Amino acid sequence: MGAKLSPLLSQATNVLAVRGQGCRLYDEAGRGYLDFTSGIGVTSTGHCHPHVVAAAQAQTADLIHGQFTTVMHPRLLELTERLGDVLPDQLDSVFYANAGTEAVEAAVRLARQATRRTNIIVFQGSFHGRTTASLAMTTSKTSYRAGLQPLMSGVFVAPFPYSYRYGWKAEETTAFCLKELDYLLATQSAPEETAAIVIEPVLGEGGYVPAPPGFLEGIAERCRMHGIVFVIDEVQTGFGRTGEFWAFEHGAARPDVIVMAKGIASGFPLSAIAASEELMSRGWPGSQGGTYGGNAVAAAAAIATLDVIRDEALVGNAHDMGTLLLTALRRLQASHPAIGDVRGLGLMAATEFVTDSGEPDGLTAKGVTAAAERNGLLLLTCGPHGNVVRWIPPLIVTEEEIDEGLVAFEAALAESTG
Repeated sequence: MGAKLSPLLSQATNVLAVRGQGCRLYDEAGRGYLDFTSGIGVTSTGHCHPHVVAAAQAQTADLIHGQFTTVMHPRLLELTERLGDVLPDQLDSVFYANAGTEAVEAAVRLARQATRRTNIIVFQGSFHGRTTASLAMTTSKTSYRAGLQPLMSGVFVAPFPYSYRYGWKAEETTAFCLKELDYLLATQSAPEETAAIVIEPVLGEGGYVPAPPGFLEGIAERCRMHGIVFVIDEVQTGFGRTGEFWAFEHGAARPDVIVMAKGIASGFPLSAIAASEELMSRGWPGSQGGTYGGNAVAAAAAIATLDVIRDEALVGNAHDMGTLLLTALRRLQASHPAIGDVRGLGLMAATEFVTDSGEPDGLTAKGVTAAAERNGLLLLTCGPHGNVVRWIPPLIVTEEEIDEGLVAFEAALAESTG
């Protein structure tokens, strides 16, 4: 009798994917599905991009695992040099891990050691991972933390400028949330004991809510004033997803640390943090490491991913296709009252479903994604109430594929909302 997968795993779709190509996944019967989940933002260059496949295959034949605290391998050195082309000039030192949650914890560890301070400030609705420290920083929904508390201490939560939830304009929400951040620094975590402020520039699991540029700039100003490390979690937003290479580039704020993963290697496990060499050197010797971090095959795939993003102008495509997608979704919103809000940056878009009285409507959102699957379109939900349908097409998506997805979505809307 064979083993089975854990019953604690949940599946968002009923698809058994046996093959992927471009923007599509195929099941055992050969049916194709337009995949607008991208493995939760991972397969940014599409499934099995030929250049990425070739790079991984070639590397596998030469060296699969060169453990990077024992020996160094050329692909990691090359990847680090290539990341220098897309990182802010001052962020010239990189540490590699496997998953986003590990990279978040590495950033927290660095900030605490470098500042000799203890506390971390995060924002309501954030998702930073499922391991102990990152889970303590995650407030996107209670199910991630249920049964596990108390978690790591020293984490304080400030309001995120979720304008639709508050019912205010972006400027008003930004001013309120910055004022509340100042209040938190005055009442809960004094600046001199705050090591880092960590934020997603667009809430991911929390509902695909972009932070107004002025909010990020206000955080950066407070971090400079108080010697706090400003950490931007670009795990889901980085590598062109929002129509800029990094989501923070939509404004003037610049972080002290960038956390990256997901789209970095087109599906191979890899994550990293980037900081200045000066900041990185203030961490304690031996505090960074890991068995699989910076794996040779994953590094080769990441180099190939950077090639594809550059050579196929995918950052610009994310901007253009995202504009097209958001414009079309707003047209659908005008004729479907169940869609309370449409928002996003680039190819990171959201449709938030509400009841007639304006309350979160997770049931309808779930019904729409199920109907979309029947129509050959894969989408995911997010948000504390599961009422936000998120759109994460690969960055290679074409106008024709966007149109195809919208047709399937409109049919799903008609089926689910009448």
